[in-house]
Amino acid sequence: MGHRQADVMIGGGGIAGLSLAAAVRQALGQDARVVVCDPTFGAFKGTGKASAIAAGPRRMLETLGAWQGMGERAQPIRDMIVSDSRAADAVRPVYLNFAGEIEPGEPFAHMIMNDELVLSLEAVCRDLGVECVAAGVKDFAVERGRAVVRLEDGGTRDASLVVAADGARSRLRDLAGIRQIGWSYGQSGIVATIGHERDHNGRAEEHFLPAGPFAILPLSGRRSSIVWTERNADADALVSLDKADFLRELERRFGHHLGALDLLDAPRAWRLGLYVSRSFIADRFALIGDAAHLIHPIAGQGVNLGLRDVAALAECIVETMRLGLDAGDAEALERYQQARRFDTVTTAGTMEALNRLFSNDITPLRLMRDLGLGIVDRLPGLKRFFMREAAGIMGAAPRLLRGETL
Repeated sequence: MGHRQADVMIGGGGIAGLSLAAAVRQALGQDARVVVCDPTFGAFKGTGKASAIAAGPRRMLETLGAWQGMGERAQPIRDMIVSDSRAADAVRPVYLNFAGEIEPGEPFAHMIMNDELVLSLEAVCRDLGVECVAAGVKDFAVERGRAVVRLEDGGTRDASLVVAADGARSRLRDLAGIRQIGWSYGQSGIVATIGHERDHNGRAEEHFLPAGPFAILPLSGRRSSIVWTERNADADALVSLDKADFLRELERRFGHHLGALDLLDAPRAWRLGLYVSRSFIADRFALIGDAAHLIHPIAGQGVNLGLRDVAALAECIVETMRLGLDAGDAEALERYQQARRFDTVTTAGTMEALNRLFSNDITPLRLMRDLGLGIVDRLPGLKRFFMREAAGIMGAAPRLLRGETL
């Protein structure tokens, strides 16, 4: 492979990386040479993970042309109930119920399998002329005002801007010398797809149990995705159980309201922690998505936080290149960091507080949090504020999150 030029070179072909590539290319067309590198291109990723895509990020995906193909595979979340109990409790009182729409006809979130969204974004990127390279980034260095990127297939590229979208264990972040602040929770999130006998009617459930939250998230058809938080040792033991024993443990937490349960894929356990990068930028370099920050899944905001990064960075890149400057302009990158820093830190801090408040069985804390949930449930204006905040459409949101083209 020869020595070729790129305006934006993105390491990582997941939801965040492909969304950024599509946004820049859609806005600038052939004036922007965009390359995405990922060794898994062309291979089915099969993570088994599903995400709740909030209204703002969904508007962006629709604007990019990636949402239209989802059809019935995207399950609207029509309401969400929150309970606080123990696994052995026969009755789980509902303390909080989020129901309604962000705008008429627009649910506050949709559930979608990550793999399906990635495949849709890959197709959009190829249609827009994004170059998708089935190779990882070996290393990169800034030389004479350009980033020189060496690929694992032996190729070399020059780029105005390198973007790390290669996940929580980002190799590119390490190569850029960016450190993180954070810690492990000593918890794991067990993820699996569950079949059930009865319809869920678009209802999501979050049960706060002493070991951590247990979420039931509706998928299309009579299926749901579970995100089951347990201490690391317990999670490892649970995912090693045979199907019958796993379902028996699951039913103790899931309940019987959706009828008989079936395990549709192998459960997997993911270690949980809170990590935020000390900087989101370096010389001709930017971080997005899990490469920039990793938060607890207690409120399903991880993917949405990454897509908010995408909306902000794409806007900075497009505005900068339209002024005749290159994509790695230092002032533009600083604007991106300023736009994303506060949102990231406040979201991460909120998830940290919620996890510490609810992942315990301390009676005074239980009474306090149940009282708080009950108060919020009786204040419709406050509930609507929380819904719009989670939807990513509060304040001066980037244009893509408002459903506008760049």
